[in-house]
Amino acid sequence: MAIPTTLTAMAVDVLTTADGRAKADKSRAYARVWATARENGGSIALGNSTPPDHPARPDQPELLNPRDVPKRKPGSPAGRIALLHAVAHIELNAVDLHWDIIARFAHIQMPMGFYDDWVKAADDEAKHFGLMCDCLESMGSFYGALPAHDGMWRAAEDTALDFQGRLAIVPMVLEARGLDVTPKMIELFEKAGDTAAVDSLNIIYTEEVSHVAYGSKWFNFGCGRENSDPKEMFHALVRRYFKSTLKPPFNEEKRADAGIPPDFYWPLTEGPSDPLSAKTKG
Repeated sequence: MAIPTTLTAMAVDVLTTADGRAKADKSRAYARVWATARENGGSIALGNSTPPDHPARPDQPELLNPRDVPKRKPGSPAGRIALLHAVAHIELNAVDLHWDIIARFAHIQMPMGFYDDWVKAADDEAKHFGLMCDCLESMGSFYGALPAHDGMWRAAEDTALDFQGRLAIVPMVLEARGLDVTPKMIELFEKAGDTAAVDSLNIIYTEEVSHVAYGSKWFNFGCGRENSDPKEMFHALVRRYFKSTLKPPFNEEKRADAGIPPDFYWPLTEGPSDPLSAKTKG
């Protein structure tokens, strides 16, 4: 595999690779190249490659409207396969989302640590996708066997021109939601005696805290640079871009570990007007 010479070119190569396993392999390979350069005291040029509006995807799974994705009882074998398939789909989207934020917002000057964090997150997500694929295959299924939805990428499209909005919505809302729901999933697979799935989900659960923390760290960094209040800005951006209120219960311990205090998300369980939109209309 020829290695692109800039980080944004690596990102675009991942984004334009359709096959899930190949996309994950490239993500992990480029993360190793980046990490090796950094460990040796150097770095790879950022570059300015333009990411696609929508990442390449395999022919399967079929992508449906979220409300049209069939519901299955989670306690049944078919339901457990559906849960793992949904997680695999989320992880594949996350690979693209983390490379996309690198390439799409390369024009915004950021410290090198920003790129260290998101390359590491993209590497983790690629590993997570592989773990879920392995679990599915051990259960006689595979990624693509069931329909899925494209809700995560719609969030990326909505925030394609808003760097702070992307940080607020993807890691601090969507990935933070994973911290809320994963413990129950682990419990379900424990009851089923599926140790491979339990081990894989525990890895994902542990590492996702760091990804949410990256979002919180760099969101606060951006607010500091703009001299804006992080809590007020977070509330305004979530109300602008997120299509619903936030739904409890919340994993307050893990959210705190990731740098998101309760007064960031509890007020968003209600739906007041968006002050940014109000100012724009005024």
